[in-house]
Order: sequence, then structure tokens, then C-alpha cells
Amino acid sequence: MSDDANDVSGQIAQLMIYPVKSFAGVAVDQAVLLETGLQWDRHWMVVDAEGLFVTQRECARMALVRPELRVDALVLHAPGMPDVSVPLHADGSATRVQVWDDTVDALDMGPAVGQWLQTFLGAPAHRLVRFDPAAQRACSTKWTQGVAASTQFADGYPVLVTTDSSMDELNTRLAAMDHPAVGMLRFRPNVVLAGLPPHDEDHWGPLECLDANGDVAARLQLVKPCARCPIPNIDPVTAQSHPGVGDALQAYRQDARVGGAITFGMNAIVTQGAGTVLRVGQAVQGGYTFG
Repeated sequence: MSDDANDVSGQIAQLMIYPVKSFAGVAVDQAVLLETGLQWDRHWMVVDAEGLFVTQRECARMALVRPELRVDALVLHAPGMPDVSVPLHADGSATRVQVWDDTVDALDMGPAVGQWLQTFLGAPAHRLVRFDPAAQRACSTKWTQGVAASTQFADGYPVLVTTDSSMDELNTRLAAMDHPAVGMLRFRPNVVLAGLPPHDEDHWGPLECLDANGDVAARLQLVKPCARCPIPNIDPVTAQSHPGVGDALQAYRQDARVGGAITFGMNAIVTQGAGTVLRVGQAVQGGYTFG
């Protein structure tokens, strides 16, 4: 991207990964950027007896499970439960699982963690699966404009980007409705940017992450507005749901690009710099593409 196309600039304010889809997030100071997203992000997933993915949409208590990434293990913490862990690189038995419309190869993490999930979530036959490192799950080229991209167990794209000012705007509107402020964890982004107007990410195409010399270290292409389900209504601390957040968003965040759905944040694919490290405080620059 030429210098005159760099319309705006800011910095990375937060980096978040969600090792297990729909469990709590983990704030990190730095993360390795892979073609499939931030390393370990949505690398594990809970499935039912038929291999169908399970999220907070069906089981709000999933918000209370806190993953911890150690050097050699994923450890799960939950209220009233003993910790349970699985090796980061566990092989497990091969299985096929479904996430949205995709059926992909996965590795079952075994009966011990499965029983732990069943006890805490109160549902029978739940299992924890790991994305098979040999597998590939392609993103929809309808939104990538034909560019090949892949992800793991994220809803559809490798990276979700938003801005801290977007969160501030929502909280201003919630206050006007006599609702309490909420935190960014409800929206489960990977990269939160600072120094930009509210929802400026809606209009970006390329997002370049710069190294210490000001050179482009990685490039993300923002490709699709993130349509929102009821999960932002769920308090990640209590797992209780209240419609206030959705009501506030309904008033100003309907997006014609996705059929009038409520959106917050932009999905992105990785077009340059897989293998580099993103860091909180890192400078970014971008160009406007969307109207």
C-alpha cells in the first residue's frame, strides 16, 4: 500500500485470544500471528454427542470457564470445579465435527475433560476437541474477494478487529438508557485499536501493523462486518443475560452490507506477515475502502 493510501493511524490497545471457542478470553501482551489468526485462538471447541459445536448461544455458563495457557498445557478453571488440563499438542482420537456449515477434522481430548465439561455445563455427552493441525478450514471467498484464507474454530474468519472508541460509544448510549457500562469481553475481539474514531474500522480495508522502524510487519485485510448474535447480552462475569446491550445496538448499528444485521467490529484475513509477533502498543496504519 502506498504512503498516500495510509489515511489513518493508531495503535494496538489490546490483544485477546479465546483458546476454547465461547469460553472466557485471555488478554496477552503479544501474540504470534498465523494465517489462521492469533496462535491458540479458537484452537479448541466444545461439541455435543453428534459433534456439533456448542457456544454461549445454547449454554451461557460457558462464559464462566477460564482457560489458561501454560508452557505445555491448556488448563481450564471454573467456579466450584477442580482444574482440568490437556497437553497443548495432544493427539487424541480423530473425529469429525461441525462448526456452522463446515465439517472438519478434529482430535478428541478424552473422557476426563469431557466429564468435567458435562459436570460443570450440566449437559450430557459434551466433549472437548482440538483443531487437527493437519486440517484446513477455508473462509468464504464471497467476502474475501477471491483471496484464499483459512481459520480454525472461529465463526468464519481469522481475526476480529474493533476499536476502544467503539466500546466507549456503546457505553455512552447505554448510560443514556440508564443501563450500566459493559466491557469489551462481551464482543470477543482479537485486536482492539486505539486512537481512532468510533466504528472507524467499518470503513477500513487494509490494516498494516508496523515494526519499530515503521516498516510493515503484517497486513490484515478487513473483509466483513461482524454480525452479532445475543452473546453480547451475556455478562461474562455472571453468565446472566440482559437485552440492554442488544437494544442499544439495534438503535444505531444495523448494517445494510449484511442484510440489516446488527454489527460490531470487522472480520479480517491475514494477507502478509504470518509468523510475526503482534504487540500491545504497536503502531498501525490503514486505508479507507468501505463506504
